[in-house]
Amino acid sequence: MVKGYEGFSRRKFLSNAGKIGGASAVLGVTGTMGLFLPEETIANAEAGVNTKKPGKNSHYMLLNVRLESGYKYENGLVVSTETVLRNLQITNGKITRILDTKATYNKNLDCYDAKGMLLLPSFRDMHIHLDKTYYGGPWRAAHMRKNGIFDMIALEEKLLPELLPTAQERAEKLIELILSYGSTYARSHCNIDQVVGLKNLENLKKALANYSDKISHEIVAFPQHGLLRSNVEGLIREAMQLGVTHVGGLDPTLVDGNMEKSLNTMVQIAFDYKAGIDIHLHEGGETGIKAIKLLADLTEQAGLQGKVTVSHAFSLASLSAGADEEMANRLASLGISIASSVPIGKGVMPIPLLQQKGVKVLLGNDSITDHWDPFGIGDTLQKAHLAAQLYGWKHEYTLSRALSLATGGITPLDESGKQIWPKVGDAADVVLVPASCSAETVARLPKRAAVLHKGVLASGSLEAVN
Repeated sequence: MVKGYEGFSRRKFLSNAGKIGGASAVLGVTGTMGLFLPEETIANAEAGVNTKKPGKNSHYMLLNVRLESGYKYENGLVVSTETVLRNLQITNGKITRILDTKATYNKNLDCYDAKGMLLLPSFRDMHIHLDKTYYGGPWRAAHMRKNGIFDMIALEEKLLPELLPTAQERAEKLIELILSYGSTYARSHCNIDQVVGLKNLENLKKALANYSDKISHEIVAFPQHGLLRSNVEGLIREAMQLGVTHVGGLDPTLVDGNMEKSLNTMVQIAFDYKAGIDIHLHEGGETGIKAIKLLADLTEQAGLQGKVTVSHAFSLASLSAGADEEMANRLASLGISIASSVPIGKGVMPIPLLQQKGVKVLLGNDSITDHWDPFGIGDTLQKAHLAAQLYGWKHEYTLSRALSLATGGITPLDESGKQIWPKVGDAADVVLVPASCSAETVARLPKRAAVLHKGVLASGSLEAVN
């Protein structure tokens, strides 16, 4: 007897066969495929539940979507955000029509009801390590260390081979986690080291390929054990040939022991492969400032403007008044961005000043339940929420603007309150949340009810109405 066939009654068989074209068609044309419908499909069919959902290259209507339309002012101050309900037509991953809810639309299309939920741009996790994590496995807290990063490097030399058999599976679980929080774009750093070679990269690429319809990505070839210290320039170059988008680096003075050689090597690789750069720079004080200044000079010399990110950049928190503005202006002039996880500590990162001077600030979760840190939850919006708390952005206007940190700079309204998103032609990379406006979303962190990536339902659910 076929496993799973026991107790499948003749009445249920005929009922389900009829739902897919009649028992005779099932038995005569398609063999016994009707016997093996998934139990969930059978249950939904019997209950009359519509299980349609937007897939790749779908053409459908998203009804009763709440869009921000402007700010409401009192005495020259923003006191609330105004919204309207609209119907959106989505075709092949793009928003192709934005209609008043009373306007006619093609009712032959699949339709999904947003039920008045707020539509926002989907989020971007611009600093995460998908390739090494405890997530999806047994709970383990962060590792104790006495000798700082060098203890962690020694730990990884032992730990990485142990994690390798589950690396792809856990990367996929992390992808599902960040999708559930509304991130449809990720920049993942990936260990390139002498311990696992390119194996973490191979597993990460497989995981991302399995979710290619749901998330877009960049990959940083990251020499976690030091670019010079672990002698991985050759491996980094191999990784670039495999389609990696950014060259990584790590504390050129503390770890590599030679700031100039380390940074020059990193920039040379990026120049050779026409790639970007994203360096982990934890070094504080004058050591970190010197590294940023040299990297800025090398960026200019190599013509890499707009392609360089400094992650963490803790030394910026130590700059004095005047020096901080000078540095911010230099970074802005070269298009050098700063990636931050909004750390809580003694030094407060000058994110508001950086933004004021035109430096692009990116947010990321960094570690999510790994040997470095157990606290990351995978929610980029939560990072914007933390920034709002840290910098006192608690009013309607400042909370609304804080959303840009989670979305890569996209906001429904511009600084003056003019509606600028979404527009016809925009990618359907969106999140639906049960909130009244961006400000409430940042402050209250509502559930991400549905997440779309290029029109594909990447997480959550939508109610089909026809």
